[in-house]
Amino acid sequence: MISFILARLFRALVVLFLTVTFVFIVLRVSGDPAEQMLGDLASPEALEAFRSNWGLNRSIPEQFFIYVTNALRGDFGVSSADGRQVFAVIAERVPKTLLVTVSAFVLIMLFGIPAGILAAVRRESPADKAVMAGAVIGYSVPNFLLGVALIFVFAVWLRVLPSSGSSTWQHAILPTVTFAMAGAAAISRFTRSTMIDVLGQPYIVAARADGVPEWEVILRHALPNAAIPMVTMLGFSAGGLLGGAVLVETVFAWPGLGSGFVRAVNTGDLNVVQAMIITFTTFMVTINLTVDILYAVLNPKIRLQNNDAS
Repeated sequence: MISFILARLFRALVVLFLTVTFVFIVLRVSGDPAEQMLGDLASPEALEAFRSNWGLNRSIPEQFFIYVTNALRGDFGVSSADGRQVFAVIAERVPKTLLVTVSAFVLIMLFGIPAGILAAVRRESPADKAVMAGAVIGYSVPNFLLGVALIFVFAVWLRVLPSSGSSTWQHAILPTVTFAMAGAAAISRFTRSTMIDVLGQPYIVAARADGVPEWEVILRHALPNAAIPMVTMLGFSAGGLLGGAVLVETVFAWPGLGSGFVRAVNTGDLNVVQAMIITFTTFMVTINLTVDILYAVLNPKIRLQNNDAS
């Protein structure tokens, strides 16, 4: 198990390093950061002074070496937009993003998994059809459109929830629900499909023939075996929450990483853009690493295959 974790950890670090390298190079060859920040009307002297001040007049390999060396010490540079340390800019936004995404992930598990189990157990019943209809709608509607619809209903029409901001806990309700809808819909559909497959296995039929109560068949026999592929799907859902942060947080003016990323791109704040992409990548790599480890814990064959390959 230790060798399996170390192998996955090494792969995660390689992915993170390649992402940092790719982002660093692309952001510099895709355009002049000085022109993006100062605008087309800036004089050549002002542009050159900006490049010199921010180290952009050095070669890309030299800039990359300096950046990586400083980043390993926790120094991601200074924001060119407000002069603050990039680490401080990101640190104040991470809790906001984690608040809504973690809350949404909890909702996905609380509603998506039970709904999928209910649909599988009551297959072809009205409950099954209702769950699947809701899943199709929830999965098909884009996050930003759902967010706008929720604002119209609950903030404009009913006036029971705020439409934007983050000063109270009520402000987190609409972004959290928006985040959770698509994930819960996907999980419910996947859970239903997986549970139907498991419930048709011979050992389930044998358990029912032996008179095992239905709730025990589902919770003790079917659900643990269905949990293995569901872990992977939950990992995809967690990654999707981070991927949707840019749109959802912008719609609700939620001061998290997503809206901060949009702001940094619009202002040409190169250091913040780089650091936020690294932050998103780190979260995604961590989620994938966690899923791999959980998958190996639930399915020992994965560990054995890894040991045979090594």
